Parts: sequence; structure tokens; C-alpha cells
Amino acid sequence: METWYFVDSGHCTPAMNMALDEALMNWHRNGDIPPVLRFYGWEPAGLSVGYFQKVKGKIDLEGIQKHGYELVRRQTGGRAVLHDNELTYSVIVSENHPDMPDSVKEAYLVLSKGLLEGFTNLDIQAEFAVPEGKLDVAGSAVCFEEPSWYELIVEGKKAAGSAQTRKKGIILQHGSIPIDVDDVKLFDMFIYKNERIKERARKAFGDKAIAINQIVDQPVTFEDTKKAFKDGFEKGLGIKLEPFIPTETQWDEVRKIAEERYENDEWNYSR
Repeated sequence: METWYFVDSGHCTPAMNMALDEALMNWHRNGDIPPVLRFYGWEPAGLSVGYFQKVKGKIDLEGIQKHGYELVRRQTGGRAVLHDNELTYSVIVSENHPDMPDSVKEAYLVLSKGLLEGFTNLDIQAEFAVPEGKLDVAGSAVCFEEPSWYELIVEGKKAAGSAQTRKKGIILQHGSIPIDVDDVKLFDMFIYKNERIKERARKAFGDKAIAINQIVDQPVTFEDTKKAFKDGFEKGLGIKLEPFIPTETQWDEVRKIAEERYENDEWNYSR
């Protein structure tokens, strides 16, 4: 059984969260560390926008500021995600790993088996999304409006959202597993033509997305969720996880990446 590193980085700022993902990719590419599974939270809560996503005219910056959140641009594509009461995961692994398919879609299937087992550990019956066509959400900036291939759905609703990028031979897949969702705050993050359209979109959202505590009989905590999905990834990927704590020198590298990129308006508002 292959041993991967497990990084439990707790709750970090949005910029530090994105910077640590990037640093882990660099360290794995350089051969300093094996493949990695990382779990983390957000403090303060943040709105991450996709690498190609436009901010101007789509994202309500006043709404973000009003709630004390921070905006950050991800390395990965896709639409905006509000990261609040959730478990966020990252997987960092080489494209040349024998278990990693060449196809992005098929790699999603392999890595998402860990998510499927995690939901099972919480007695939640989840399944992989296999979209037959696009839902009528053209132009929406909200990630959880629609499941993509092999994302996890429960009762027909999206329960985990993921995004993937490949850079210089390394795969980064990270994603959001909502424990609770405040859809009022969520829709304050986006610009709509008027309040009526915004309210209609908010009400429709409940039919498309679901959080863990909307499903389970007894509410779960961040720690409960972390344990369930850690065990789930070990089983789903057939790996053993060994705790890894970055050195202070490595943390200095992460802080430098955060300062130069993810705390930089030129990066975050580049589109």
C-alpha cells in the first residue's frame, strides 16, 4: 500500500490556503515529498473565483466586504465558491503516477472515490454525477448551480464541488465539501440585474445543492467530517496517510507565494 502525506493545515486565510496548495505542488514536483492529501478550512471565510472567471460585473465586491470575507483567485478553473462552514480538500499527485489516467475526466473519477467513501462513512448515500446535458444556468457565476462529471450528488443535488489543474507534470485537484450553507450570504456575493432575479436564483439554488447537515440525522462538526473523509480517501484510493507538518522554512516559502500572488490585487482582479 502506497504512503501519501497528509497535511491538516487547519483554518488559514484564503491567500495562505491557495499558496500552500501551490507550494505542495512545487515540493512534490521537486521530489521533496510524495503525493499529498490536504484538509483545511477558511478564516476568514473566502470567495474563490476560478482562474478564468471574470470578477467585474459578476462578483459583488461590496457584498464580500459587508460580510468580512476575502476574495482570492484559484489556480483551477470553474466558477466561484463561497468557502465558509466546509471541509476543503486538496490532492497533489504526479501526472505520471501509475493510477492517474491521462484524461482529466477519468482522473476526477479516480480521485473522487475518496469523496464517495467519505460520504459513506457519514451514512450518506452519494453517487457520481454523470451529466447528460447542461442545466439552464448559462452565465451563472455560482459553482454549486450544476454538477460536473464525477462530482458527488446526494438526492440529485450537488454535495461536493471540485476543480482540477495540471501544471508542469503535477495534478492539483481541490474541492469544497459544505457542512452548512447560508444561501442568503452566498447570493450576496454575486451581481444580479435586480433583487427579484437574485431572490429567484437563491430559491432555485435549494433544488440544486445540498450540505451535509441538511442530510444527516445528527449535525456533524468540522472534526467529524475530517475524520470521515480522511478514512474515505485512504479506502477509496487504497493508500496509507502519514502526517506531514511543513518546516518553518517551508512556511516562509508559502508566505512568500501568498504575498506575491494570492494577496495581490493584480492576480485576484486580473479578469
